[in-house]
Parts: sequence; structure tokens; C-alpha cells
Amino acid sequence: MLDIFDILGPVMVGPSSSHTAGAVRIGNMARKLLGGEPKTAKIYLHGSFAETGTGHGTDRALVAGLLGIKPDDLEIPNSFELAKQRGLEFSFERVQLRSAHPNTAILKLTDADGNTLEIQASSVGGGRIRVDKLDGVDVSFSGAYNTLIIHNLDIYGTVAEVARVLAEEAINIANMNLYRSQRWGAVLMVMEVDQKVSPEVRKRIMELPSVERLTYYEKEDE
Repeated sequence: MLDIFDILGPVMVGPSSSHTAGAVRIGNMARKLLGGEPKTAKIYLHGSFAETGTGHGTDRALVAGLLGIKPDDLEIPNSFELAKQRGLEFSFERVQLRSAHPNTAILKLTDADGNTLEIQASSVGGGRIRVDKLDGVDVSFSGAYNTLIIHNLDIYGTVAEVARVLAEEAINIANMNLYRSQRWGAVLMVMEVDQKVSPEVRKRIMELPSVERLTYYEKEDE
């Protein structure tokens, strides 16, 4: 069933929910998954993003999102100037991707500590987005939920241990997917949950023996 925001669209700045609001959310998603302020950003635009993105402000919207600006912020058109003030170096290139949504961007980010993130995401309409790849791994999640992205070893019982920690904190799992390259290798676990996940709970998960890294996306306030 559609809700009122699916019909009317998001509160936003810009001419297009797909090219502007969705692009801001892609930038925000990338920033949160990186874990902080990016210092360099290489941004690749595919399809309609590449063809009409400048006219719709997609480039400025993506940069605004990387700065933590929200879709309804009047500073979106000034994002290039704000990025310069805050020391964010960015560049844009066109890219052709196979079987990708027309409104797709790839963002390759680095922060001041040398941490990196590569994300491929698409704006699917009405300001909604979908993450399609994370650090080269095919995934699929929307940012409509608070989301845990857990890198772990493919050891039996790991999913149960993570679920146990969440259950003890009364956190409900809405959706869960596992992505692995091979048996007994590295696994990417994506858990979308109904409640916010506090730093203390995330620390408990990180302390599990088979968990190597955890990143967290907290959805926008409704």
C-alpha cells in the first residue's frame, strides 16, 4: 500500500525528487557508511544522472549529501562552495554500467584517516534510493530502516549470535540478507531493524569473535 509520501513526494529543494532529493540521500548514505566526513570523493554518474544531472542539480545534491545536508535544506545549491570551505575535494566523471538503474551514481570516498568506501546506489523515484553495491559486493537495501552492515567470517553461529544481541536489546529485525564470495570466506551481513542501534549495542556486536567490521546507517527522522 502506498503512503501519502509515495503520492506527494518528499519535502525537498530542487526540481526533481529523483535527481535532487534522491541524490542528496545517496550522498548522506555514503557519508554515514563511511563513518564520518569524507575528504576526497570521486563520483561517477550513469544514465540519466549523467545526461541531465547538471541541469537538475544532481551533482550539487550528491555533494550536499556528502556534507550531511538534508533534502529540504536551502544550502543544497551552495554545496560546491561549502565543500571547498570544509576541505572536501571532489570530481565527477561519466560511466556506463550494465543493467543499472538510469539514475545511478558510484561514489568512491576517503576520509582523513585513510578509511575508504565505494558505494553504487540508485535513485528509484519519489526521493527513495537503493544501494546496489558496497565495496564491490552486490547488495540491496534502501535506507528506509536503520541498517547494520556487518563484515564477518563465514563461521556457523555468527548470525544467531548477532540476532541474540539484538533480541536482548529488544531490537526487531525487519529484513536480513547475507552476501558471501565463497564458503568459509568473508561475509557481508545486512540487517535492517526497526529500532535505533546504540553505540553500546554496536560495540557488543563488534566484540563477537567472527565479526571484523561494522558500519551503521541510521534512517532519517520521520
